[in-house]
Amino acid sequence: MDRFDYVIVGAGSAGCVLTSRLSEDPNTSVCVLEAGPSDWHPYIHLPAGFIKTFHMKSINWAYQQEPGPWTGGRSIYAPRGKTLGGSSSINGHIYNRGQRMDFDTWAQMGNRGWGYADVLPYFRRLEKRVGEGEDTYRGRDGSLTVTTMEWRDPLCEAFMEGAVSLGIPRNPDYNGAKQEGVSYCQRTIDRGLRVSGATAFLKPAMKRPNVHVHTHAHATEIIFEGKRAVGVRYTKGGRGGTPIEVRANKEVILSGGTYNSPQLLQLSGVGSPDLLQQHGIAVRHALPVGEGLQDHYAPRTVARVKDIKTINELRRGFSLWIEALKWATARRGLLSLSPTMVYCFWHSGESADSSDLQLTFTPASYKEGVQGQLEDEPGMTVASWQQRPESRGYVRIRSNDPFAPPIIQTNYLDAELDRRVIVGGMKLARRLLKSAPLSPYYAYEDFPGPNINTDDEFLAAATERGTTTFHPGCTCRMGPADSTWAVVDDQLRVHGLEGLRVIDASVMPRMISANLNASTMMIADRASDLIRGKAPMEAASIPDAAVA
Repeated sequence: MDRFDYVIVGAGSAGCVLTSRLSEDPNTSVCVLEAGPSDWHPYIHLPAGFIKTFHMKSINWAYQQEPGPWTGGRSIYAPRGKTLGGSSSINGHIYNRGQRMDFDTWAQMGNRGWGYADVLPYFRRLEKRVGEGEDTYRGRDGSLTVTTMEWRDPLCEAFMEGAVSLGIPRNPDYNGAKQEGVSYCQRTIDRGLRVSGATAFLKPAMKRPNVHVHTHAHATEIIFEGKRAVGVRYTKGGRGGTPIEVRANKEVILSGGTYNSPQLLQLSGVGSPDLLQQHGIAVRHALPVGEGLQDHYAPRTVARVKDIKTINELRRGFSLWIEALKWATARRGLLSLSPTMVYCFWHSGESADSSDLQLTFTPASYKEGVQGQLEDEPGMTVASWQQRPESRGYVRIRSNDPFAPPIIQTNYLDAELDRRVIVGGMKLARRLLKSAPLSPYYAYEDFPGPNINTDDEFLAAATERGTTTFHPGCTCRMGPADSTWAVVDDQLRVHGLEGLRVIDASVMPRMISANLNASTMMIADRASDLIRGKAPMEAASIPDAAVA
């Protein structure tokens, strides 16, 4: 049986950063268990390969959510990365931190050291920003390369001009002093290749002799001695494979993500006593594990396009061969792009003090409004979602079988506020697509369609076709021990247990106004200092007028 100082379950965004930071000490040994394979597949590294990895079960957990009361009885597909880099190896490349108030809210919920001024230095330490940005907010010397899309498209330009015509300003850096506005997307792509947690952090760390990465290692149970976590049982090769144990001299760290970390805790006897007993699992420690799930839910407004080519046409036939040649020779062109081109942050109504809507624009359209399968007809799409939803769901084990997928119930639009904001987002999406600068290219609205006009009709359309934006969080929430909802403390230690931390997007106490990859890496970077007992980085000095 092998022993290491730290055993990390999951080589996703958080696990990669943790491995890099913890292994900087040559006297510290780190073992990483990843259920999936190495990130060898070419589609991982080709930015446009996102559309292929979306459904590749060899590198994707390919989960399905449970139907909810506001999803029209549909089971929504929930992809998650199952390879080195985790979801950072299959995501849409977007780099988006969120607003200042997101993290200040975390601190107000009782989490010391997690306010915006506290976490900004860690965002900067991680980042190698190539492009615009004030040094107060942006890093230049980190390992994670962040670029702004260089490709320019007439539809994208017209969309942004349309936003300006509606009073939404251009913003050169939505990760800077202020998020509000419209701009081309910032993404983790460098010279035409994906920058994942694995390529930026894990691969360099794997050159160190104190780092041991095991792929095809499906964790099945945390090993406890009393209340202390001392190791992990896993199966090499998945179901039917070889059972193996590894021991941790110092700590076991769960970085499996919002779905898999609570699942492993529950399988190990940590969670709701009723749930555990229902599946014949002895209760080791009662905690609200898996409760509080939040995600961004987005209906996608689609318009048909005239008099110009869209990505729908460029990805077919001879045009695709030309684009492939551009990428092969210069790492440019269509194949070097993210699936989303333009970001817009704005208000659902006049009463919102900060932007509560996030909208994306793509000069393309997808079958049945779902990202991943391009249509044959030319189209353009605006996805709109509420940034800070109130609705909460849960992740629960389906059985005591560690290879069975968990039950994922997101409860989208369960809260009345969420329903109001989502309708406001769809109305704004329509106004943007029908703005004067886009009129030369706008043919007609395909979905939800010109006959949809009342709030109830918009809501019905959102129920019919909305999907996840792939941003699940909050299932092992960070908060004080005397709360009824927290699983970990502000050091990310599991309440009531020893030698066990959870470090991934599941610890977010509340959803942020952003995609989650950037903040998940920040959480891991800050956690690495907590684990090593290092003094935290000095809090940032931020101008009072700044509202990030």
